[in-house]
Amino acid sequence: MSGTEYTPPKVWTWNKDNGGQFASTNRPVAGPTHDKDLPVGRHPLQLYSLGTPNGQKVTILLEELLAAGHIGAEYDAWLIRIGDGDQFGSGFVGINPNSKIPALLDRSGPEPVRVFESGAILVYLAEKFGNAFLPVTQPARAETLSWLFWQMGSAPFVGGGFGHFYAYAPVKIEYAIDRYAMETKRQLDVLNRRLAESEYIAGPEYTIADMAIWPWYGGLAKGWNYGAGEFLSVHEYTHVIRWADQILARPAVQRGRIVNRTWGAPSEQLPERHEAADFDALARDKPAGG
Repeated sequence: MSGTEYTPPKVWTWNKDNGGQFASTNRPVAGPTHDKDLPVGRHPLQLYSLGTPNGQKVTILLEELLAAGHIGAEYDAWLIRIGDGDQFGSGFVGINPNSKIPALLDRSGPEPVRVFESGAILVYLAEKFGNAFLPVTQPARAETLSWLFWQMGSAPFVGGGFGHFYAYAPVKIEYAIDRYAMETKRQLDVLNRRLAESEYIAGPEYTIADMAIWPWYGGLAKGWNYGAGEFLSVHEYTHVIRWADQILARPAVQRGRIVNRTWGAPSEQLPERHEAADFDALARDKPAGG
C-alpha cells in the first residue's frame, strides 16, 4: 500500500485547504452563506439543479411525463452551479436545507410544495401524475421502490467513494480507490444479475427505478462517469450494457440527460430549459454530421 500513514487527532478540526478542487464548497456546517433569491419561471414546476447523475434523474422523468402526454409536467429548469456555491444561497437552502441538487418547487396548488432529494422528487412527481412509471399494485410497486431506494443507498459509494478518490482527490490513495472500486464492481454485478432475468430493473415495465439507476450505472457502463470504463472492466457486465443502451435509445432520456448540463460537447449542453423549443434551438445549432 502506498501513501503516508495517518494518525487521526484526538479532536477533528477543519482544514479548509484539504478538499482538493471542492475545497471552496465543502464545509462541516449547514445553512446559507449568502442571500440570493431563486428565479421563478412561468410553469408550476420549478426545478433548481445541475446535470449530474442525480439531476438527470428528475429531468428524465419530467421529459418522460411530457412525452406521455402529461402537459402539467411542463417545467423550468434553472442552473445551480455547485462549483460556485449556488446551493448555499438563501433561496436554495429554503427549498433544500441540505444544500444538494436537485430541488423542486411545485407552485401548482394554493401553497408551494418543496421537494428535495432526488428519490423523493421521483416518487412525488410519479404520484402527482397518476402513478406514472410507478406501479400501483403489489408486488410491482414494492419492487420498484426497493430498487429506487437501493440506488439512493448505493450511489454514494460510487460517487463520493469511488468517483471522488479515483477522479477528484488531490492525492491518489491506493486503499481508498481499491476499496470503492471493489464495491462499485459488486454493485454492477448486482445489477447485471438482476438484468439477466428482467428486461428492466423492477420487472417487465420501465419505471422510475430505471430513471434513478441509469444516470449512475448506465453512465458507468457506457464509460462516461469518471472515465473509468476500462479500469472497472465494464465490458464484463453485458446485461447492464444492454439495458443502458435500451434506456439511452428513448428520446425523453436523450433530452433529459442534457438539461442543466454545462460540460461535454456543445450539442449535449442545455444549461437551462424553459420550454420544449429549447431543445429545437440546440438541435439547430448542432454542427452538420454531429
